[in-house]
Amino acid sequence: MGGEGQPDHECDLLVIGGGINGAGIARDASGRGLKVVLCERNDLASGTSSVSSKLIHGGLRYLEHYEFRLVREALAERETLLRIMPHIAWPLRFVLPHNADLRPAWMIRIGLFLYDHLAARSKLDGSHQISLRASLEGAPLKGDYDKGFIYSDCWVDDARLVVLNAMDAAARGATILTRTACVGAERKADHWLATLTDDRGESRTVRARAVVNAAGPWVAQVQKTVLGQSGKEHLRLVQGSHIVVPKLYEGAHAYILQNPDKRIVFVIPYEGQFTLIGTTDVPYAGNPAEVRISKAETEYLCASVSRYFEREIAPADVVWSYAGVRPLYDDEAADPASVTRDYVLEASGGPEDAPLLTIYGGKLTTYRRLAEHAMEKLGPLLEMSPKEWTGSEPLPGGDMPDADFDAFLADFRARNPWLPEDLSARYAHSYGTRARLIVDGADSLDGLGQHLGGTLYEREAEYLVAHEWARSADDILLRRSKLALHGGKELKDALEKWLRKRFGDQFAT
Repeated sequence: MGGEGQPDHECDLLVIGGGINGAGIARDASGRGLKVVLCERNDLASGTSSVSSKLIHGGLRYLEHYEFRLVREALAERETLLRIMPHIAWPLRFVLPHNADLRPAWMIRIGLFLYDHLAARSKLDGSHQISLRASLEGAPLKGDYDKGFIYSDCWVDDARLVVLNAMDAAARGATILTRTACVGAERKADHWLATLTDDRGESRTVRARAVVNAAGPWVAQVQKTVLGQSGKEHLRLVQGSHIVVPKLYEGAHAYILQNPDKRIVFVIPYEGQFTLIGTTDVPYAGNPAEVRISKAETEYLCASVSRYFEREIAPADVVWSYAGVRPLYDDEAADPASVTRDYVLEASGGPEDAPLLTIYGGKLTTYRRLAEHAMEKLGPLLEMSPKEWTGSEPLPGGDMPDADFDAFLADFRARNPWLPEDLSARYAHSYGTRARLIVDGADSLDGLGQHLGGTLYEREAEYLVAHEWARSADDILLRRSKLALHGGKELKDALEKWLRKRFGDQFAT
């Protein structure tokens, strides 16, 4: 492999970390003419970015902490993201049952007024008060709650959001290296020389004019052990966990529940047959790769739902759970729930030293703006186009006239009448206009190749390997889709067998 004099790759920007911040920065930078290499030691979105609450939201509760800038930016981003990715994101109405013991109604009204007016809205309806006893939304709730409020936010497929940003970056010239860790980087006067090692033990060197550390929960570890940087670690790790139970209620709306400790819990329709419940806020000090939901967290989430819903739930009702670690900027708040969710970009270097940009915090909703701010930081140090562009260009599959997903789905079904409705809807939501790459040339389910189980066919799995860096059953069933929740061990075993047969043993691990 190349050494200092002859690196294997030369680029303007090396991005360490394949979560939403890293993928978003790689996309923005590539579109401004920079040559980008992104490395991720596991699969894309394999950390925090795939274990979220699946929401694009302003953060109603952040208003209580006076984070008006963050809320305003997030509220405005909802509309932008709905335009550029209409297939993987859509509006979601939230019902907030009023509990007078926790927050007075006037406080909620003021909060919702601000939520409606801090940023312009065109696609999302405003808030209003409802009678829970006389509405569909109140039907699943206990009779103790007679008043509620409804407001708008959005749902998003979090892992697919990451993958689509990486795909667009690659289409604009970026090199995306999954299962490839940055194991060391040396800062020179005008560049970084980094060593990347993949999961087969093969190494390569990258000469980069600048580095972005977007390693999420591992940002401090990368800063110290990989990049050799010392100084105060501004990182606070907070665990957030979710549970999934069989469908609790009818309707496409979600609930936001207030708890006696002033935290909130979301209850969200999920994958048609289930309900997603989360999240928690617990300090975390272990290895982020080993985070697991605790018994106490499961009991907390069950108790929160049972406090409001007629149908009470217990840990035995949980069919799946997941946990992640949020890499928050440490503002020294005493309560993990009140630690800022805003992002902080810390720049060092140039003109005497090669630039390094370290990313703390952030959330799905504001990833695109975070990337724009990263470009502002790097702009004076790297020659690039100053034009902001990611808010107007759709993500792969999102190039639909007027961002009208319903019209696209109707047309897709008309062109492929042989597809079952549930499968055509899943293809359209997951892949948008790129779904044609899976179905073109087929006129029956047999044309999609081997049936691997559930609604997974060979053609889709081949597409994910060829175009979306999928290398294992978990890549496909947990992140590129949520089919693991429906197919269980039988589907995973069948897919692993197919991957080994089709691509070799290294693809099924």
